[in-house]
Amino acid sequence: MPEQISVLVVDDEPVIRSGLSVILDSQADITVAGTANDGEEAVEACARLRPDVLVMDIRMPRRDGLWALGELGRRGLLGPGRSRALMLTTFDLDAYVDDALMAGASGFLLKNSSYEELAAAVRAAAAGHSALSPAVTQRIIQGHLNGRRQPSDHDLARLRDLTQREVDVLRLVRDGLSNAEIADRLVVSLHTVKTHVSRVLTKTGCQSRAQAAVLARNTLS
Repeated sequence: MPEQISVLVVDDEPVIRSGLSVILDSQADITVAGTANDGEEAVEACARLRPDVLVMDIRMPRRDGLWALGELGRRGLLGPGRSRALMLTTFDLDAYVDDALMAGASGFLLKNSSYEELAAAVRAAAAGHSALSPAVTQRIIQGHLNGRRQPSDHDLARLRDLTQREVDVLRLVRDGLSNAEIADRLVVSLHTVKTHVSRVLTKTGCQSRAQAAVLARNTLS
């Protein structure tokens, strides 16, 4: 995680945008590099500022957060070594949660979250982790995907290069286990688990652990 985390705040409501900026800028290790009013502005600002984390609303007029995630992915601005996206939502089971995860969001945060939760989520996203605890991530995924989608040929193809052990690890990521819990379950070292998770993300083209969990939910029994 960088010593100083740069953030781009994206929300169409000026009061929320300003409030988030003030909260984040008050943290010693976080700097708000800029703000944007909608998804289109967010993409252009991200290309210019290259922030470590975007804190972005899902629902916005004109171009929303889902559109922005897709465009950021197409431009190669989102993912490991680039910007991470932390999505803001009013509802803990927002209708767009799974779509945003599949588009590369690193996690979700409710707009009524505490200052501490907001800052912690930004730090987690900047460090390349899910911005939600594994248990909360799994609750959201399970709650919204009870009727899982039929896997597409493209999604199934993303699993073809995985070894059996990597498939096992992916299943455990899907089930909400942390790296330490996966290490205990498979009786391997934490370093080995981190290596497997990194390879799973690379081989499947997933930009975050949460995205990999949704992919596994849709494709693995």
